[in-house]
Amino acid sequence: MTRAKRLNEMIMMVNRKKRFTVKELAQEFGVSKRTILRDLQELSGMGVPLYSEVGPHGGYQVLNERILPPIVFSEDEAVSIFFAIHALRHYISLPFDIEYESIRKKFYLNLSGDIRDTIDKMQDRVDFVYVLQQEEIPYLKQLLDAAIHQEVLIISYETSGKTSLRSIQPIGIYAKEGKWYCPSYCFFRKDYRVFRCDRIKSVEHDEKNAPIDLSSINLKNRFSILNHNKETTELYVELTKHGVEKYESVNWPNIYLRKREDGSGFIKGIIAKQDINFLSNYFITYGENAIIKEPLELIESFKEILNKVLNQYK
Repeated sequence: MTRAKRLNEMIMMVNRKKRFTVKELAQEFGVSKRTILRDLQELSGMGVPLYSEVGPHGGYQVLNERILPPIVFSEDEAVSIFFAIHALRHYISLPFDIEYESIRKKFYLNLSGDIRDTIDKMQDRVDFVYVLQQEEIPYLKQLLDAAIHQEVLIISYETSGKTSLRSIQPIGIYAKEGKWYCPSYCFFRKDYRVFRCDRIKSVEHDEKNAPIDLSSINLKNRFSILNHNKETTELYVELTKHGVEKYESVNWPNIYLRKREDGSGFIKGIIAKQDINFLSNYFITYGENAIIKEPLELIESFKEILNKVLNQYK
C-alpha cells in the first residue's frame, strides 16, 4: 500500500473511531509504530483534530467537533462518483435538503481539469436510464426522519379519489420505477402496508399513538414482516426467453427465477393472495411470453382482465 493511500484510509478510520492507539494502527496497516507516528503527525498538519493522552490507558482520539479533511480520489473513483450523482437527475424529489444540480456542479467544479475533460467526453457515451419521476413529493424527508427516529405520523392518504387519515410508523423509503414508496406499520389496519409517497397529501406528528419497536426491521428484511400472517399461495409461471429477459430486471421477495440452457425458464415461489390482482395486471404486459400455471385464482383473474380488454373492441 502506498503512503498516500494509507493516509487516505487512515483519515477515514480515525474519523470512525472514538479512540485508538498507535499499536492498533500499526497492526491494522502492517507498518511500524514509528511510521504510524509520522503519519499521525502529517494528519494533524492536514487538519485532522487529534488529541493525545499519556499513561497506561492513553492513546489518541479525534475531538468531538471532528471535521473530515478532503479525501483524495483516483480518476476512476471521481468519475464513478460523478455519474452516481448524475443519475439522481431522474428524481425531482429526494429525501435530503439539497438540490441535485447544486451537488453536481459543486463536485464537478472541484475536480481537476483533466478529470473534468474525461467526464465531458463520457457524458454522451454512458448513462444510467431510469423511469423519470413525474411530480414533486414534498414529504420524503419527514418520512425518512420518522423511520430513523421511530416516530408515528398522521398522513392524509389519497386512493381511488378518496382521502383518509392514517397513523403510520415508517420503516423507510425507497424509489422504484419513478415512484417513491414507504413501507410502514399502519395503526388503523394494525398491520404493515406499503404507501405510495405521491399519494401522501399531508404529514404531521401523531401525539396519541405510541411508537412500536421497529428497530430490527429495515428495508432489507421487511418482507418477512409485511407478509406475516397473510394468506399465501404458490406461484408458478413459465417464461419464454424474452419473458426471462423481462423478469430479470425484477426483484420480488420469495420468488425465484430458474433459467434453462435454451434461455427459457420459469418463476416459482410464494405470493400473498391479496396481490393476485396486481400480479394479473403485471403478467398482462408479458403477452405470450408468460404462461401462468399456478395458482388458479391468478389464472382466473388474468382471464377476467383479458375479457374486459376484448370487450372494449367489440
